Amino acid sequence: MIDKLNKAFDNRIRLGIMSVLMVNEDVNFNFLKEMLSITDGNLASHLKPLEEQKYIKIKKGFLGKKTNTTYCITKIGEKAFREHIAALEEMLKGIS
Repeated sequence: MIDKLNKAFDNRIRLGIMSVLMVNEDVNFNFLKEMLSITDGNLASHLKPLEEQKYIKIKKGFLGKKTNTTYCITKIGEKAFREHIAALEEMLKGIS
């Protein structure tokens, strides 16, 4: 049962990032940072592995003259996260 859990989502911050992205089409860096109550560096360090595994996509652009970085979940990321949540639910059912 535990072998079905995805190591990419072991960390509470990555779990939070994916949860936010599952219910929002896309979000910007500051929104994610505020939602998770973490620092810029901490958020950036957790976004990188999710991007490397192609679970999230990063879009860089401008809002006026300011840079605006947004994040969205990919199809691969959505599937992997749903499987992870399903595995967690199976574990909980086995406990009760």
